[in-house]
Amino acid sequence: MPLPTNVTRLRLVAPRRKMLGISVATGFIFFLLFMTITLSIARSHHAESSNRLAIYAQNYVTNLLAELRQRLQPLQDATGVTSCDQARNDLIERAAFAPNVRAIMLVKNGVAFCSSATGPMSLAVKRLSPLTDLVKRVDIRLIPDTPRVPGKPAIAVWLSHASRPGDGVFVTLNVNLTPYLMLVSRHPDIAGMAIATRDNALTTWNNGVIPVAQLPEHPLRKIPVADYPLTLYFYGETLPSEDVHLILLAGLLLSIIAVGVCFQGLMLCQRQEKAIAQGMKRGEFHVAYQPVIEASTGRTYGLEALLRWTHPIEGQIPPDAFISYAEEQNLIVPLTRHLFQLIARDAHQMCQVIPAGTRLGINISPLHLRHPTFRQDVLDWLAAMPQNHFDYIFEITERAMVDDRGADEIFHWIHQQKIKIAIDDFGTGHSALIYLEKFKFDYLKIDRCFVLSIGTETVHSPVLDAILSLAQKLNLSTVAEGVENEEQALWLIKGGVSHMQGYLFSRPRTVAQLVDYFNSLPASGDRPIPAV
Repeated sequence: MPLPTNVTRLRLVAPRRKMLGISVATGFIFFLLFMTITLSIARSHHAESSNRLAIYAQNYVTNLLAELRQRLQPLQDATGVTSCDQARNDLIERAAFAPNVRAIMLVKNGVAFCSSATGPMSLAVKRLSPLTDLVKRVDIRLIPDTPRVPGKPAIAVWLSHASRPGDGVFVTLNVNLTPYLMLVSRHPDIAGMAIATRDNALTTWNNGVIPVAQLPEHPLRKIPVADYPLTLYFYGETLPSEDVHLILLAGLLLSIIAVGVCFQGLMLCQRQEKAIAQGMKRGEFHVAYQPVIEASTGRTYGLEALLRWTHPIEGQIPPDAFISYAEEQNLIVPLTRHLFQLIARDAHQMCQVIPAGTRLGINISPLHLRHPTFRQDVLDWLAAMPQNHFDYIFEITERAMVDDRGADEIFHWIHQQKIKIAIDDFGTGHSALIYLEKFKFDYLKIDRCFVLSIGTETVHSPVLDAILSLAQKLNLSTVAEGVENEEQALWLIKGGVSHMQGYLFSRPRTVAQLVDYFNSLPASGDRPIPAV
């Protein structure tokens, strides 16, 4: 039921601190999402960049070794010569035009007998590279140095003769990491690399040959060189710390902006003139139904439909706040239409358990009563309700009669629709007695403030006696609101009140709770009431 307009209107917008809290939470969520997505994209970008680097390095080494094999392949026939002098010039020429070649040696039965660097010689390959496997078609090892270039690591490449085991070409290569260092310098996420054979490795951070077991664990990339016993290792960070710091700074700045935008947006969206309209669109309103009890029998006689608003930030908004505000801002008509829609939706579910003929009371604002669309709004609502199941009561406050121009006509039209009229909050408004004489009413609702005066000596006590006496003389049914204890109920029954509602019988209930309420009623539908 609408309450007097002098009730202080509650602010409908959320307090600034709550909106600030929501804004900060939104900014934090934005920060987390931004960091997660941006870091993921950055990692993906760096991973793709690292892959390109690794593939480029792999192709570089593969092409280098393939070119070397192609240049040295004709020397396989020279391994069968009897004198180094026959092949030396060819060795020198090929060594001169092959990149990074330290020496090319012809080998017979595992012994190097001719070198591009020294000419005739006799030195077992195992002395130069103990781990080289002469049985393999191609074998590559890292050696710490060579006799002519001590202290300088080299790559030892063995190319075996196709038909004469132990014969072949043995080549020592200078380890030139300059191309790899240039590649690494272009990728900040790569801190270093290593070239490894089966047993030894050479790194960009160490001048000597080290065992493969001493390489750091978990390389960023590990790339085997196809067709060769050689592996490239790349080390570094998945995401450079400089990039993380930059992304973190950007995330903080954007989150601060997001907090400001969200706060301003909430301020805009929660303006009072938009709060109710948005609440209807978002489904924040619902209807609670409070049972009305027949005083003489305890039977559930009817229901009063009470509009409730659960604001997503503020929580439960008191009806006196938003109804008064809706009337002030000319929103009461769309709000009542919304109430009609909610009741019609609920009614089709409630009629499954609620007996036919149950009275359904609805509060009607005086402003809607005088609105040009009122009659059509009512007709549309009646058409949407279950047919021939409910009896309807419009509860109208005395404020509807203050400006009584056309009131008698509209009341007559309401009765023509078989809708009864209750004067609500009787005795709290203006010249109530004049309205009882001038207009035809079916029910008189006694305000809660009079019920609370029962058993006390207040100014309301004699007024309540007068209201009950007047109702009996005018043959009006009475409904006492706010009955909370048996003492009040007993007094009202003795005073001749025909109907009661209040927490003593039931609080306002949702549809689901109302279904449970009616299912729990005795077969007779009566509730025990205090004995008179």
